[in-house]
Amino acid sequence: MNLAGVYALVILAAFFGGANIVLANFVLADFSPQWTAALRFGLAALILLGIAIGQKAPLRLLIGQHLTGYLTLGLVGIAGFNLLFFFAMTSTTIDNAALIMATNPLMTTILAGLVLREHPGWQRLIALPVALVGVAVVITHGNLTHLLSQHIVLGDWLMIAGNLCWAVYNVLNRRLLPTGISPIANTALIVTAGALILIIIAAFDPTGMRHAPNSTALLALTGIILGGTVLFYLFWTIGIARLGAGRTALFLNLVPVFAMLTAITVGVRPTSMQLLGGAIVFGATLISMIPNRKT
Repeated sequence: MNLAGVYALVILAAFFGGANIVLANFVLADFSPQWTAALRFGLAALILLGIAIGQKAPLRLLIGQHLTGYLTLGLVGIAGFNLLFFFAMTSTTIDNAALIMATNPLMTTILAGLVLREHPGWQRLIALPVALVGVAVVITHGNLTHLLSQHIVLGDWLMIAGNLCWAVYNVLNRRLLPTGISPIANTALIVTAGALILIIIAAFDPTGMRHAPNSTALLALTGIILGGTVLFYLFWTIGIARLGAGRTALFLNLVPVFAMLTAITVGVRPTSMQLLGGAIVFGATLISMIPNRKT
């Protein structure tokens, strides 16, 4: 696959991540956060394992040789990040959570430099602060003074911990996954490891299903499983393998922009300042895609 194709897949992953934010509201009305995460990744794992088996991927050999790596990635990037995110949202706002996650590309770039010796080019050094400003404009509707009135609560600290988990996942994904293996096989085993952990945790949650789910919740859950989990993690894994952890993480700033655009389908229209912020984020992303010119 050429570089343009990889960029397209990562942008699609960001789109699915943004759509997840809108769809999650319908699912969480009928399921507890623990069971939402367990169902999401449990069913996604079955789909990915089925595809990997159909491709005759050497799953037993991979588990035998790289079990620790898959468990680590499943614990940090799936179970850890998603549980911290869901519990954070019980005591913080969507705006605060989105702003904290907007710092993830910077955090991932620093970790990638320390662990993987990835050196950001001038493109990313310019794109990182520009994209962060764009996300802030989207979230605050252009009223950046709103940031000064934010108060740190427990949910914010949980979101910071989840943000760190995702940055570590991005870096370890590059370090721990075996090369020369089908991305579907690697993604299937990561998701399966995370799903097993989430199912064990959900088993201790007495609330489970709040009431019989309606068709809207089930349809939204299907979208989250297929797009927001199977395709998101598959495309993200491909992106990290080809682009590196730091450059791929920059595309995470597109998630709130796509969430804003997806929300139009449920009647929430963006303001002109939000559209301007989205354009800034897209512009920063294009800057990061400029290839390095090496002598």
